[in-house]
Amino acid sequence: MNIENNHSKPLPSFISDRLDSYLDNHILCRKNAKHLVLGLEPDNTGIVLRSNDYLAVSNHPSIKQRQIDSIQNAEKEIVMSAVFEQTEKSSNTFEYQLSEFTQFSQCIVAQSGWAANVGLLHTIASEDTPIYIDFYAHMSLWHGAQNANSPIYSFMHNKTKHLQKLIDQHGPGIVIVDSVYSTVGTVSPLKDIVNIANESGCAVIVDESHSLGTHGPNGAGLLVELGLTEQVDFMTLSLAKAFAYRAGAILCHSEMNRWLPYTSLPAIFSSAILPHEMETLKATLDLIKGRDKERTRLFEQSDKLRNGLRQLGYRIQSQSQIVSIETGSEENTEVVRDYFEQHGLFGSVFCHPATPKNRSIIRLSVNSDITNRDIDHVLTVCSAAKSNNIT
Repeated sequence: MNIENNHSKPLPSFISDRLDSYLDNHILCRKNAKHLVLGLEPDNTGIVLRSNDYLAVSNHPSIKQRQIDSIQNAEKEIVMSAVFEQTEKSSNTFEYQLSEFTQFSQCIVAQSGWAANVGLLHTIASEDTPIYIDFYAHMSLWHGAQNANSPIYSFMHNKTKHLQKLIDQHGPGIVIVDSVYSTVGTVSPLKDIVNIANESGCAVIVDESHSLGTHGPNGAGLLVELGLTEQVDFMTLSLAKAFAYRAGAILCHSEMNRWLPYTSLPAIFSSAILPHEMETLKATLDLIKGRDKERTRLFEQSDKLRNGLRQLGYRIQSQSQIVSIETGSEENTEVVRDYFEQHGLFGSVFCHPATPKNRSIIRLSVNSDITNRDIDHVLTVCSAAKSNNIT
């Protein structure tokens, strides 16, 4: 909402010039005079594949009731920096339960996945620490490495030989990957990555934001499934995906809980997660452990969508519940987005800076509630788009 105030101070030209340039190049040039990520609003008949709530837990009554009970029964909640709350964690805390679930010895909860990744790298990396990061790793990991002023060496996506070559050239450092990549839905070759890193004397960070809850026994993640937890230094998380909430976490085997909270700027200068929010996360964890039926359904429906799109001639890299259609330039993406939405299919547009320039995508995030009829509709729309050369 814009409220006009003709008497307000004008922005300095060095800001207003940039603002005008951005509006001209990214907003006003669009047919609807909105950013590319903003198209039509879906109605009740649309197929909406935008949410990261992969197991459909966000509206579950048990989670709602736990949060209500926690708020009603709470004593005064003190709002302060997490730096003042670093005490021994009992078995009743979310941190203890999450670390046990993922087979790590320590858990540090952060305000978001972004804060977790940036704060971790701000703590452990320095200007002398080489960072080896997959080209498609989440922007928070890139930002954390940049903030640490570390030398950054990007290796080609999932190419372990390129990673090995870079480590041989620049020496031991920190290897950073996502377990499941948020834009293209590919899965990291974690066993090979971890072996190379450990044999080369590197630390390993694996971001499991898009695999915790969906992969592994009881949803414990890919590291548990592959038996790699003892070989990985750090696992990071956004709890805004399968957990459908707003928090992040860092898991490790070392005594990072005696270091990171006192050096990580996001940890120091942001308020801690409140007790009733922790109760919500505990309730969600309890629910996720028992969602095997939904996990099976999620993978079955993801397979159907991926295979159907490939049969239609779409280039689909996905190996997971994240299924992305490559649309290229922003101009072409606008055309494809409009066609999809006009025919009742609503995905998430990813464009620069979330993707490289001219490599935009429309991401379809599958969840366990999607029906065969929904998938048939998606494939019908995508087939018609192909027939009309809208790709």
